[in-house]
Amino acid sequence: MYTRLLAVTRRFGCALGVGLSSLALGGCFYANTSQAPIATTYPYTEQQRMQAAHHWEVLARHEAGQILQRERVRFRDLHIQDPTPEGYVAYSGGEFDRGFRTLLTSELVTRGASVTTVPTSNSAEVVIGVEVVEHRDRSFVRPPVGAFTALAAGVAVATIPINRWSEPALGLIPAAMAADVTSGSWTYTGNEEIIVTTQVIDGERILYSSSNIYYINKGDRRQYAPQRVYTPVEPSVPLTNTW
Repeated sequence: MYTRLLAVTRRFGCALGVGLSSLALGGCFYANTSQAPIATTYPYTEQQRMQAAHHWEVLARHEAGQILQRERVRFRDLHIQDPTPEGYVAYSGGEFDRGFRTLLTSELVTRGASVTTVPTSNSAEVVIGVEVVEHRDRSFVRPPVGAFTALAAGVAVATIPINRWSEPALGLIPAAMAADVTSGSWTYTGNEEIIVTTQVIDGERILYSSSNIYYINKGDRRQYAPQRVYTPVEPSVPLTNTW
């Protein structure tokens, strides 16, 4: 009896020693310095994806409401600037550039704003800018919250009928129902984003500025990025009718 008690005491002492050593080593890990910062993550956030013209309308509605809430802008004439850069004869922007300007015009007029087709002495310019961002070297991006749990639950449910139900395929029904409920809020992250900036400018003063960031589908990049710019072509050789 004494020998067995002594053995148990020794084992407990060894386990306690190993535990204390692990804690000490963990403390040393954080106490020591590092040659470079240790990578960490940002708090969990969400970012929407634009993949329908209706989403452009939602943004236009939001921007129109925000613009007309500004006291310095509410009673001014507004002119939505033509995207054609000065000095160019033609400019081919993406579908978003044309569609969003049209939708924003409609939303402003619907809310009673004074929108002019040409600049006036009292008008402020509404300027819309779109920046397409392509990430070329992204590392691992964590899946949506609950993805691993849902997958694990689906696997667990699928194994139930193996031992209990006569038809194994029936075991997939609960997992499919859970996927139908939750999958609508999931989408892949992707490498393409856009920054949409809407500003109201009066001379050298910026009266309003708002920027919004969205994911976009890779195949939709051309909808947001300018495609072609035509510039006036000057003849390199002077033309004459004399020899």
